[in-house]
Amino acid sequence: MTMYSQSIGGTNHTFDGLIDLLAKATPRRSGDELAGCAAASDGERAAAQWALAEVPLDTFLVELVVPYEDDEITRLIIDKHDRVAYGEVSHLTVGGLRDWLLQVASTPDAAVTLARVSSGLTPEMVAAVSKLMRNQDLIAVARVIRVTSAFRTTLGLPGRISTRLQPNHPTDDPRGIAAATLDGLLLGCGDATIGINPATDSPQATSDLLHLLDEIRLRYEIPTQSCVLSHVTTTIDLIEAGAPVDLVFQSIAGTEGANSGFGVNLELLRQGNEAGRSLRRGTVGQNVMYLETGQGSALSAGAHLGTGNRPVDQQTLEARAYAVAQILEPLLVNTVVGFIGPEYLYDGKQIVRAGLEDHFCGKLLGLPMGVDVCYTNHAEADQDDMDDLLTLLAVAGLTFHIAVPGADDVMLGYQSTSFHDALYVRQVLGLRPAPEFEEWLRGLGMFDETTGRVLPVSAAHSPLRALPGAL
Repeated sequence: MTMYSQSIGGTNHTFDGLIDLLAKATPRRSGDELAGCAAASDGERAAAQWALAEVPLDTFLVELVVPYEDDEITRLIIDKHDRVAYGEVSHLTVGGLRDWLLQVASTPDAAVTLARVSSGLTPEMVAAVSKLMRNQDLIAVARVIRVTSAFRTTLGLPGRISTRLQPNHPTDDPRGIAAATLDGLLLGCGDATIGINPATDSPQATSDLLHLLDEIRLRYEIPTQSCVLSHVTTTIDLIEAGAPVDLVFQSIAGTEGANSGFGVNLELLRQGNEAGRSLRRGTVGQNVMYLETGQGSALSAGAHLGTGNRPVDQQTLEARAYAVAQILEPLLVNTVVGFIGPEYLYDGKQIVRAGLEDHFCGKLLGLPMGVDVCYTNHAEADQDDMDDLLTLLAVAGLTFHIAVPGADDVMLGYQSTSFHDALYVRQVLGLRPAPEFEEWLRGLGMFDETTGRVLPVSAAHSPLRALPGAL
């Protein structure tokens, strides 16, 4: 294990190996302080970032933050590492990689170059370089990365941003869910998916919700995909029973132990992917997985310890979750950035920073990355912070965000972004929905050809009311 040291301001700081260096170099967040691995001062944090900048990328291939023999995600990262793609940047340090990324981002071929190198970067390398980047650096690089996925809509195309319409209800009342779904559709939301968090994981309740969403989709001929966010084992069983499953959902994390807490492993996730694809329900693609992550999930499960039984910082572990997502070729991945609570991301500043980090790391690792721009009511954050983060992420090329009625999820009890927020961000930045969904809106007279804007309509005058069997 390598010891690292750096003098700054007349004080010499020593770091006990790569795990310690990564944790101390992380911008301040409450989760790392809770885990006991955060820098004790801004001076120590600056010294750690300075030392981290000098670490060769090759170090991450030999000094593993979680032991190879103990963790299947580490084995996945090392065994699938693309040495040919890595060759283009193998001579660099972490600081050199930051400079290289920013230089590439300013070139006309940036998307091609970054896609070529992506499989040569490990999650730990990507997490490390993000710790050295300002918010504008994270935005500038993420913006030029192109990652597309497809099922019934094509997501991630330039100049577009999509939404997950989230019509949750505390009792899974079909009328409440249908009303929220109609509300979102009238405001142009739902092109990434219409996705429900069920109040229970009952197979029968999940099946009922799947049939409800599929009926709405078919009735209105909506080019989108639906998802009920039940456990992957429940979804596999429902696929075998003939339920109309579009997307297979699962929460994932960055260590084998944390995934075990979710009741999954890599083999089970592969089975879910294969089961979803076997139905071949997609029209423009067959990406069927929907995966959610979030900084702090491993810590909350007590599964955040790495080599030498030392705590690994939550942002590095979050990036490792993206290695799991990579092998599943998902339609959607999103970090629920402020959902776990202030114990992990204390305030608006920490939530904004974490959202930009997660988006940057996910896209650089080749994922169709979205963000649930959100916070819990006991965090030191408010809707202005969410406005800021949504705007910054949209500038950075966000694939999709979550949209709920009034930005208030009455079932999960947290604050997110609203249907109107989706209208706002598309309007001010000139962004459009997925092309297939845009064409559907155009057919309903809900798309302004001159400005490229979605036109919200009232329920009383909804073009959906003219359709047979309207809600």
